[in-house]
Amino acid sequence: MTSRSMLALAGTAGGAGTTRTTVEFGATLARAGRDVALLDAAFATQGLAAHVPGRINPDLTALCTGPGELSDGLVDLAVDVPGRLAACAARAPFERLARAKTPEAARRFESLLDSAARRFDHVLVDTPPVATNQAVAAVTSADRVALVAPDSERGLDRLPTMRDRLHDLGAPVDAVVATRAVGAVEAADATIPESDVRTVADLPVCADPDTEFAPAVAVAVERVLGTDLELNFPEEGLL
Repeated sequence: MTSRSMLALAGTAGGAGTTRTTVEFGATLARAGRDVALLDAAFATQGLAAHVPGRINPDLTALCTGPGELSDGLVDLAVDVPGRLAACAARAPFERLARAKTPEAARRFESLLDSAARRFDHVLVDTPPVATNQAVAAVTSADRVALVAPDSERGLDRLPTMRDRLHDLGAPVDAVVATRAVGAVEAADATIPESDVRTVADLPVCADPDTEFAPAVAVAVERVLGTDLELNFPEEGLL
């Protein structure tokens, strides 16, 4: 039986690869037969919207500022995996983005997260560096929090600051994921290498088990969530 969980993946800085990591983690869990919801707390960048086909209406900010249920905004992603992978992304004009960052909207966001947690095996929240109400709601509502940092001096140097900020919120860091990693990263619990991807249409890479990237992401998911996905990979793809 799958243990349900909510994971907030929080970037240490802009451009850390948090949205990409959220999508790849979700596809890996769905490949293991889990039902996964991806929710967007990165209202400013709205990166998750690029992975959602067609028109997004309502988007997540509309659900945070007006009527509607989570099911109204969830869109299934077209990934050939046994489990379900659905996303509720943010795509909104500036005026609504501003209203979606209020404390009242953050409380509504918390209720949407709770709704997702009741319906899905895993809820993954694409979370920006924690400095807004919805980001605070994400890390304080989640069962686990993972910091996402690029394998660079700039990215890793931000880890102590983000750890302190989350400690102040009562949301301790459960794991650190280093992206674009070259070899082992001492400060990280899990690493994800760079992959040769040119367009969003090529994502998620890990849905294809015949790549070296896929087993690396699977190992990262298992370490961050403390679970065994029991996924098999071709021998040449194993790390």
